Amino acid sequence: MAGTRSSLKRKAPPAEAVVETAFHSDDEEFGDGLLEGVLEGDSDDSSDDDGDDADIDEVNADLENEEEDALESDDIPTDEEDADGKNAAEADDGPKYRIETDANGGTRYVYEDIVPDYDSDDTDAQEPVNTIGNIPLSFYDSYPHIGYSIDGKKVMRPARGEALDALLDSIEVPKGWTGLTDPATGKPLNLSQDELELLRRVQMNEVPEEGYDPYADTIEWFTSFEEPMPLSAAPEPKRRFLPSKHEAKKVMKLVKAIREGRILPYKPPEEREKDEEEEEQLFDLWADEQQNPPNIDRISAPKMAAPGYDQSYNPPPEYLPTEDEKKAWNETEPEERAKEYLPEKYDALRRVPGYDQFVKERFERCLDLYLAPRVRKNRLNIDPSSLLPKLPRPEELKPFPTVTSIEFRGHEGRVRSLAIDPTGMFLATGGDDGTVKLWELKSGKQMDSIKLSSDEPVDAVRWRPGKDASILSAAVSEDIYFLVPSYIDPELHQASRDVLDAGFGYATHSQQLMTASGARKDPPAKWTRPGTRLEDQGVLLKATVRSPIKVIHWHRRGDFFCTVSPSGQKSSVAIHTLSKHLTQIPFRKLPGLAQTAQFHPSRPLFFVATQRTIRCYDLQKQELVKALQPGARWISTFDIHPGGDNLVVGSYDRRLCWHDLELSNRPYKTMRFHPEAIRAVKFHRSFPLFADSSDDGSLQIFHGKVTNDLMADPTIVPLKTLKGHKVVNKLGVMDIDWHPTSPWVVSAGADGTCRLWT
Repeated sequence: MAGTRSSLKRKAPPAEAVVETAFHSDDEEFGDGLLEGVLEGDSDDSSDDDGDDADIDEVNADLENEEEDALESDDIPTDEEDADGKNAAEADDGPKYRIETDANGGTRYVYEDIVPDYDSDDTDAQEPVNTIGNIPLSFYDSYPHIGYSIDGKKVMRPARGEALDALLDSIEVPKGWTGLTDPATGKPLNLSQDELELLRRVQMNEVPEEGYDPYADTIEWFTSFEEPMPLSAAPEPKRRFLPSKHEAKKVMKLVKAIREGRILPYKPPEEREKDEEEEEQLFDLWADEQQNPPNIDRISAPKMAAPGYDQSYNPPPEYLPTEDEKKAWNETEPEERAKEYLPEKYDALRRVPGYDQFVKERFERCLDLYLAPRVRKNRLNIDPSSLLPKLPRPEELKPFPTVTSIEFRGHEGRVRSLAIDPTGMFLATGGDDGTVKLWELKSGKQMDSIKLSSDEPVDAVRWRPGKDASILSAAVSEDIYFLVPSYIDPELHQASRDVLDAGFGYATHSQQLMTASGARKDPPAKWTRPGTRLEDQGVLLKATVRSPIKVIHWHRRGDFFCTVSPSGQKSSVAIHTLSKHLTQIPFRKLPGLAQTAQFHPSRPLFFVATQRTIRCYDLQKQELVKALQPGARWISTFDIHPGGDNLVVGSYDRRLCWHDLELSNRPYKTMRFHPEAIRAVKFHRSFPLFADSSDDGSLQIFHGKVTNDLMADPTIVPLKTLKGHKVVNKLGVMDIDWHPTSPWVVSAGADGTCRLWT
């Protein structure tokens, strides 16, 4: 039985060894062994429980069989236990290191890690305390641990439950549940029974614990005990020294006085006498200065007038105002009064009150002296005409149109638009009667008359540029008609027909526009034949847009032209391709109502004028280049100089603005020569001339010279005012156009006539 008891007691050390081995394995494999450690601990616990049950059964059997064994004490070790203890002591006293060879071939002693172990069987022992300090746990989100214990070991992150466990925990709230998480360990923070009791006492305004006396008698320690020596006899450290600010101010005053030389270092009398002898001799630079006479140009301020009898405190009776004079003085405005006061009489000087206007009068006197300096200045006699710029005389700038040469009559109603063909031989006009008339320019003979509409006027007529074909475009409401004159050369007539017919083949094979839903989308314009009646008169093509057209302008190559419909909103500006019978809407939205548009004469630029601004767009890059601001309230028309760097703008508020595109977006010069609205402006393509027309029935001819010198400004000279058209219903000259090679201008009036000015 002794052997059995000894074998029973020898089973404990292997169990501890197993626990210690498991502890070491968990520390070394902290990353992957977190779950494995938990599973291994469960298996060890189950095996230990089985071993304990077997040991208990053996002990009970021994106690039942042998009574003498009950008197033996478990504290008395047996011989085997003594031997095992000695072996354990020897094992503990043995070397705790192993000898290895380092990289240099030397001997290196490698000591085993000291693993702190908790030997108590208490299950309520505290877990390792996290020692990360005041550091948020979010810093360890990417690590499997949440800090380090006091022994330097990693504190592993607690296992998180599933969403169902969290829901059950929130429903079944255990006692002491707070819903918070411990920032040091990451585990739920629960309150103990003592902490709950402490909170209850605090809420009930009770003492924190039983037996606590909040009104205990104080122990007068410092009054009842007298220390013979101070608590510390160490000298006062220098870190407790606080310099005096008052002494610092005194020191700074002394330093300033030394720097300024008011305090000098002490010198013996011998050195001071030597320095005085060597001191430089100073002399007065202005001793012989003579006083200059006063400035003759300076006029002294006038002296204040001496007080009169009316300012006395006891004036004579004749200086005192009557009641009517007092009433009139009170009713007069302060600025219109002759005097700022009324004389009053007092029987004694001590009864005179203070003068209430004293400060005001002194202040105005100071303002007069300050703001009106009196200096004698010579008056400049300048001729106003000498201040004007030196402009050439109009006689030196000939040729330019001066008189009416031919008058064209034939329209019923006002003539809205006209145009001279590129050859300069024919003139096309369109009026309110819905007809387009063709004239021979030099003779005034009517060559043809085409009736396009019976109820709509012809708003615009323009010739296609180029001499390879003779095509005239005319706008009637939403329709654009293209006609070829019948009196021209047959070869030119056939070439013109071929240009108009080329687009039908392209339109047949072109792709149809589709909407996002897959439905067929209506094109911006429809290109069709005008009908048999108009085709017999030479009208070969018609294009119909969505809104009435007011402006037509062709590109210099003759294949593209643009139209402007001010009431069209999104489709107000359209660009058409004649060779393809194609119409495009380049703008989805414009900042204002479009008034007119033009192509640049030499570059791929497109100008669009709204009511207040003119915007320049690059057709290749498809972006805005510049926005001009003429300063007009409503822009009516504009034209671009053949050089391409200048632009002239006309407006309904009687302004004519010249813009330098390279200089600024503001006008270089603004002119107002017309009392009524300006309807049209036009540059001559070869002469330095431009003209404008107004509702006052007149044309203004200008000389506008632009040089290649970037430092020289354009020369703008008014030349002639041409009058001849009658004003009908407050409308005067509607449109003008220049001859391509001669200094001639043609004007269309609201009186139903056209005039050739030469």
